[in-house]
Amino acid sequence: MALPQFKPPAFKLPAPDLAGLLKSPLAGVAAAAALFAGAAVALVALMGPFEGGAPHARLPLDAAFHAAPPGWREALRPAQGPLVVQPDVVRLSERPLAPLAATGWNAPAAPPVRALAGGALPAAPIAGFFAPGPGGPLPIIAQDGRTPAEVYARPFTSNGRPKIGLVVGGLGLNARATRQAIETLRPEITLSFVVYAEGLQGWIDMARAHGHEVLLETPLEPLDYPDNDPGPYTLMTDASPPETAKKLEWILSRASGYFGLTNYLGSRFLADDRAYEALAASLRARGLAFVDDGTAARRGGNVPRATAERVIDDQLSAGAIDQQLLALEAGALQRGQALGSGFAYPVTLETVARWANEVEQRGYQLAPASALMARR
Repeated sequence: MALPQFKPPAFKLPAPDLAGLLKSPLAGVAAAAALFAGAAVALVALMGPFEGGAPHARLPLDAAFHAAPPGWREALRPAQGPLVVQPDVVRLSERPLAPLAATGWNAPAAPPVRALAGGALPAAPIAGFFAPGPGGPLPIIAQDGRTPAEVYARPFTSNGRPKIGLVVGGLGLNARATRQAIETLRPEITLSFVVYAEGLQGWIDMARAHGHEVLLETPLEPLDYPDNDPGPYTLMTDASPPETAKKLEWILSRASGYFGLTNYLGSRFLADDRAYEALAASLRARGLAFVDDGTAARRGGNVPRATAERVIDDQLSAGAIDQQLLALEAGALQRGQALGSGFAYPVTLETVARWANEVEQRGYQLAPASALMARR
């Protein structure tokens, strides 16, 4: 007898209530969790694994170096020792020294840095000592009569010993040399900056945070101009006083925090009475000092003045520089004070850093250039 064929019972699932599901509170929680997980996966893929410290982006080395803004590659190099990076990754800091904008004086202050002995100088600009200019802040004499030459100079108290000052210039163009000068030289050493340097205000802020007073290098016409051209804002000997004042206004508005100017070249300009008087008149009106490298030793102008009696690195060797520094010591012993100048060559920075740490043990006092000035 044939058995009846077995048929399993049919089960019919109820249709899902989609409308009700979407209204459930659990659905919102699940969706948010899924969205968060997806964002986290994408963030890890972009940023790399968490290693503590500031956030960073991981870029191929070639791409990073080609895409980096001006000044990045130089700023990555440490003042001492080789640059160390991962084989295929370079990490950029969060705030580079950006080129100075027209309103650079309103930009955020440079990040805090460790100040050397003597403490940081006040951040610039100081209220009451500047007025807005067409390209940035311009120095002015305060209503109480105090001048930028006074408030931006490094404070100094004589201990009665012979004083020796030193101005190291050419800073701002080479990031590595500039950082080395700021970070390794004693704060009593005055630093002068190239007016065409990018990120000029950032460099000056950093220098003052380390205790260094600052000068701006003013391009002046040399005897062999135009073969030797100091740039488009060179003050020319045959220019009218208004033309000189206009160019000088651009130079002065490039940054804030300097107590005076120093010359960059200028053998022809500084030898001309009319040209020099136009410069001195602007300095008097704005309460600034003038420190020269020896080219304008006989010039006065009724402004605070100092002249370097020797350039210490005409010969680029540690031995020759040491001899010039010893000659400065002899001059200070004879006259009570002496001022020298030098350029930010690697050998100059290394030799000066060593000398500055030892000179006071021989009975001298290291002094900023502003402490050696006199009005003449």
